[in-house]
Amino acid sequence: MKVMIVGAGKLGTKLAAAMLNGEIHVTIIDNNPIILDRLKDHLDVLTINANGARKEVLEELHIDTYDLVISVTSNDETNIVISSIAKKLGCKRSVSRIRNPEYANQLDFIKSLYNIDLVINPELATSNEILRYVMESYTFYFGDYAFGKVSLVNFNVRNLSEFVNKSISELTSVDSLLIVAISRNGDIIIPHGGTILHENDIIYVIGKKENIEIIAKKLKESVNKKNVKKVMILGGGKIGYYLADNLSKKGISVKIIESNITRCKTLADTLPDNVLIIHGDGTDINLLEEEELSKMDVFIGVTGYDEENLFMSLRAKQLNIPKVIAKISRQSYIHVIEKLGIDMAINPVNITASNILKYIRGGKVVSVSLLLDGQAEVTEIIASSNLQILNTKIKDLNLPKGIIVGAIVHKNKVIIPKGDSIISKGDRIVVFSLLSEVPALETFFNLKEGR
Repeated sequence: MKVMIVGAGKLGTKLAAAMLNGEIHVTIIDNNPIILDRLKDHLDVLTINANGARKEVLEELHIDTYDLVISVTSNDETNIVISSIAKKLGCKRSVSRIRNPEYANQLDFIKSLYNIDLVINPELATSNEILRYVMESYTFYFGDYAFGKVSLVNFNVRNLSEFVNKSISELTSVDSLLIVAISRNGDIIIPHGGTILHENDIIYVIGKKENIEIIAKKLKESVNKKNVKKVMILGGGKIGYYLADNLSKKGISVKIIESNITRCKTLADTLPDNVLIIHGDGTDINLLEEEELSKMDVFIGVTGYDEENLFMSLRAKQLNIPKVIAKISRQSYIHVIEKLGIDMAINPVNITASNILKYIRGGKVVSVSLLLDGQAEVTEIIASSNLQILNTKIKDLNLPKGIIVGAIVHKNKVIIPKGDSIISKGDRIVVFSLLSEVPALETFFNLKEGR
């Protein structure tokens, strides 16, 4: 499969890195030679220093031989033009990133008008994930699988005291669930029955949706003793705007702290009356105390600066705010998040990449989600008739340690597999895999032709 990525920013780089674990040939176009030189040092991709919106450039690169173009430059209109031209010149499929809130309600129209196959708004997708966490007490960050029959959640073990310092085999409440991974101080652990859970471990649990909801209910009771009524958002950018708009529609009182006076005026003009816009420095502790930070049910740090989001989220945790969420772009900070006890760290690039990867894999792969800051993924696969592992017990498959079959949906029935479970033709399989094991995943489940 040949993929052209136009725009070598964070998202373009993340997508290229994820694709290189599979049988995908990647070309990256950008007009910044310094960024491209840096990319070539650690990724085996073809880099082109050019303007990807020029018809001549795309023709010279034989865009008609490409299966997909992904336009993720910093300009929405440029992305639309690139995808439209590429499709006109014979590229099979196109994906565009569009970030401007003014376009949020007309994405379907844009897709139709410009013949774009997938349009994604990272900030809107990110705000939706944060909103879900705020309104529940757990995160379905990685979504549902198998038509909603299977769910995966992650949560901090400290939120369920019955899990702390117990081995997995001792946990009676997870008999019908499967813990597929543990994140401990930023390291990934593939657990077994004897693995002991530590207080600040983040565990990833997969199972029938109704069984996951039982765990979720316990989390809601332990983490969220009262309904969310007051939320403070640090940062009035696109994510902050979407969050405030959606939270206010649910009757929640929202305060946004924003340092840019022009942006404050824009927010005040466009958001409902129950959203209070505060102009000021979000790192000013005195300002936040004046605005009653300590009385908030939720604090969300979504400025453009990771350090600011981290610092103020830590302060919110010190004030015992029930839910504290931070937007983090740098992967290296994920280790810090877990040690600080911040409830949720969210990375817009990972969310966007997950949506795009799900789309491009197509074929037998019907869903894919990046986990553990892109170090692992969950893939939903339809078992085809030519799959060599059909009708073989899972314990006899010799799967690598980094690949775990989390659930099988057989004839509409969800099975959390044991060693004696088998996969039959037409089954939907939900598989956890470390990113390093994606080539093995493709081999075992015969995915290469579907990518």
